[in-house]
Parts: sequence; C-alpha cells; structure tokens
Amino acid sequence: MIRFDPKTITYEQLAKVIDHSLLKPELTEAEVLAGCELAAQYHVATVCVKPCHVTLAKEALKDSDVLVSTVIGFPHGSNRTPIKVAEARLAMDEGAVELDMVLNIGELRSGKVDLVREDIKAVVDVAHARGVKVKVILENAYLTDQEKVTACRLAEAAGADWVKTSTGFAPSGATLEDLRLMRSSVSEHVQVKSAGGVRTLDALLGVIEAGVTRSGATTTKQMLDEFKQRQIDEKTDKSKLNLNGGN
Repeated sequence: MIRFDPKTITYEQLAKVIDHSLLKPELTEAEVLAGCELAAQYHVATVCVKPCHVTLAKEALKDSDVLVSTVIGFPHGSNRTPIKVAEARLAMDEGAVELDMVLNIGELRSGKVDLVREDIKAVVDVAHARGVKVKVILENAYLTDQEKVTACRLAEAAGADWVKTSTGFAPSGATLEDLRLMRSSVSEHVQVKSAGGVRTLDALLGVIEAGVTRSGATTTKQMLDEFKQRQIDEKTDKSKLNLNGGN
C-alpha cells in the first residue's frame, strides 16, 4: 500500500497526491485551459475535469506528465448503470485515464447493497479492461458511519482502486474522522482520496497522515508554493544553526 509520511514527503510526492479540480459548473474553456497550464507547471497527478472538457484537457496536457481524470454519474450518482457505463466508455475514448464515479447514494441508504455493488462493478469492469483506474465517491455528508463502512466494502468488492469522501458539492467534505474510518474499512489494495475542504497545506498534510494518497484541490498553487517556501526556510534555519556551531 502507498503511504506517505507528511514529515518526510518530498515536493514531487506531494504534487502527485493532488488531483487539480476543475469541476465548477460555471468554468469556461479558457478557465479550464488555465487550470491545465497550472497543473502542468506544478506537476500534479491529474486534472479532474467535467466530461465535456476531457478532450480539451487531453490536448492541453499532451506534452506534460499530468493525467486527465473525469467524473461519472456526477454529482448525485443516480444515473442508471448503463448510462454510467456509457459515460465511462466515452470519457476513456476521449482520453480520461482515471474515473471518479459517484455511487448510488439513495440506493445505498435504502439498503440495496447488491445494486450498489453491481453499479460500481459495471464501471470498474469496463475501466479496468482498458487499464483505467476508478475512484468511488461515497458522498459522506449524507451517510451514517455504518453506511460509510458498507460503501467502502462494496467498492472494494467491486474492484475499485480508491474510495473517495465526497464530490465537493454536498453540505460538507472530507474530515479526518471519515478518512481514518475509510482507511480502516478497506484493505491495503484500495487507496483513499479526500475531496472537499482541503484548502491549506496543513490540511493536505493532515489528510496524508490519515492515509490519503490522493486529494482533490482547487488551491493547488497556494499549497505547493507554501510547501516550497517551508523547505527553503528549513534549509536556511539549518544553515544558520551550522554557522553558529549548533548553538
């Protein structure tokens, strides 16, 4: 299982924890392109764009090390399974290599665990057949702790690569308590992604300490710039200490 220590994490590792989020409904193509440019400059893991912008992002990032991810059944998870599968196929055809799908929240709360598992599995199966990874969004704001645990276990049973806290559009997003619960509810074969509310460097390091390997972010520049500055400040302090003979 991938696990980073926030005390020793490098800039390169930290940048690759971030999925730079470009999911706001009002974003123009120009704003998406600016987001892609920023993501490439900072070498993050992916840009997570709306399905209508996959082709745009793929072209913009073709010469970078940043991948394209998109959302499926977003943000409510209530699309019928064949629609989610068709959406996944089209997104992959257009260049997405990671899919963040929303499970069927209402059906989970209704206790229809078989339906929820098979809904996830249908998307996972078509994705994995093409080497594409799937993150399953639980939308924890609407779930009890037991429902969160059940959702994690269903996602793992369906073959998901990550379980993810939220869409960022519910009343609340990622919490450390939820992340620890999710990490303890899946095996080492499944990773955990945070989303919603991780806007500062300290918050990002905190979710990493809780076991997160990927986090959605809109404040990418601010967080990574601050990390670089802290590294500079730390080196300066060590140099001063050495010049003073360790006193």
